[in-house]
Amino acid sequence: MAVPIAFRPSPVDPHLELMRRLNAAPREHAEALLVAYDLLQTAHDKGILDTVNGLVSAKDTIFGKLAEYAKLPEGIAGIRNLLSGLKILTSIDPELLDHLSRAMVQAAAEHRKEEKPPSLFQITKRVFSEDSRRALSFLTLALTGIGKSLKS
Repeated sequence: MAVPIAFRPSPVDPHLELMRRLNAAPREHAEALLVAYDLLQTAHDKGILDTVNGLVSAKDTIFGKLAEYAKLPEGIAGIRNLLSGLKILTSIDPELLDHLSRAMVQAAAEHRKEEKPPSLFQITKRVFSEDSRRALSFLTLALTGIGKSLKS
């Protein structure tokens, strides 16, 4: 019969491995540590660390006030409105918002270039352009939807 070999693993101290990794960290992560130090210094210079420290210190007070407000009917309505607003925002295509913001910047620039207000004829020409009709169509559809939702 075979005789089992007695095996006793040497005790492992997890703190030794942590100390080894900690000692090697400055060499292995030197660039990241420098960036982290720069970030920490900038946050300190701008007062962000003081603000965060104040928020952490006052967390019980802040959360207490938030809980008090959330229990009120206005707080419940506000949270529901916020969620509904976020739902609307997430349904909008980011490309569309980008195009709209560019169009608004361009329109503002063109408006600043106008030395005197356009005549009624010029405004009428703008209204009957294909792009204006497209925008008016969107606005009337949106207004129709708002009107339907107000009925119920």
